Amino acid sequence: MIPVASPVLSGMEKAYVAECIDSTWISSAGKFIGKFEAAFAALCGSEYAVACNNGTTALHLALAAVGIGPGDEVIVPTLTYIATANAVRYCGATPVFADSEPDTLNVDPTDVKRKITERTKAIIPVHLYGHPADMTALMNIADEHGLTVIEDAAEAHGAEVDGRRVGSIGHMGVFSFFGNKIVTTGEGGAVTTDDPDLAARLRLLRGQGMDPKRRYWFPEVGYNYRMTNIAAAIGLAQLEQFDAFVARRDEIGALYDEHLADVEGLALPIQRPDARRVHWLYTISVEDFTDAQRDQLIEALHTDGVETRPVFYPLHVMPPYLEETRYPVAEHRGATGISLPTHVGLSDHDIHEVCEKLMRHLAIVRAVQA
Repeated sequence: MIPVASPVLSGMEKAYVAECIDSTWISSAGKFIGKFEAAFAALCGSEYAVACNNGTTALHLALAAVGIGPGDEVIVPTLTYIATANAVRYCGATPVFADSEPDTLNVDPTDVKRKITERTKAIIPVHLYGHPADMTALMNIADEHGLTVIEDAAEAHGAEVDGRRVGSIGHMGVFSFFGNKIVTTGEGGAVTTDDPDLAARLRLLRGQGMDPKRRYWFPEVGYNYRMTNIAAAIGLAQLEQFDAFVARRDEIGALYDEHLADVEGLALPIQRPDARRVHWLYTISVEDFTDAQRDQLIEALHTDGVETRPVFYPLHVMPPYLEETRYPVAEHRGATGISLPTHVGLSDHDIHEVCEKLMRHLAIVRAVQA
């Protein structure tokens, strides 16, 4: 089986973890946490990075740090992983959905603008599958209406808009370091910001709300969202290989482009002129397929030794967020999209094999439906 994602732990991960074990600093204190935070902030071009135990808690921390609560609305794309909306609900606020751009799959700024009300407090653009959202338009909208922008960059470590790294453009950036991400800590997350007061607030809430100047004194309710020293040790070793990881993913993306460019009915990933995408997952759309045909293709590829995954279901069709409003672009991309294997451990031969099998099974599914 050629997996859709797989971590590569080929650097100093084992040595750094062994150092944690030998020193007994294995919990949420230890030198690797500060080193990892500093290195990740530098990677993003941000002043501060606050590490936590996963990407969802990072989203919740960011929202809590700016006081999002009951009665507030936060605009999020309907085409995203469910954690983006769940974190809004954790705060007692309401996620308000916006449709997607047809080319990047990211949230459509025009629809975002339409969804703003007097209760809107924030926007969470998601840099979906490694291509950054239109941050120039979104920041202009946010500035006009006095809104906080929290970038969900869980899938886009190192992506750029006009030469600026994602996570450094909005008021805060949120990242995941799950095992399938470009940089992994196993489980883990981080919030980036240039605001020292926000960084201090994030650290306070992350550590149960304990006063940093008075140990075991808790002026407010916080959360236990801390990253472990072991996870940070893995992350630091990953960051040391970051340029090589991204370069290899670029090569993989270029190989897919080369093999699939002339395949009828496929929409391939694009890169806007102002953007630098990173290939977290190489995601295509079979334009003339129904969702049933897409799923049939996924199953055929799996049987033939290639793991893929469908594009996210739009949030507005799922039971916790069900609504009658239609979001045509998100619905179409969610029904026809497939993410192909994309990770540093793939060989050129693997990519060739994936493409050959994809083209063969595309033809078979089309023939069955003809």
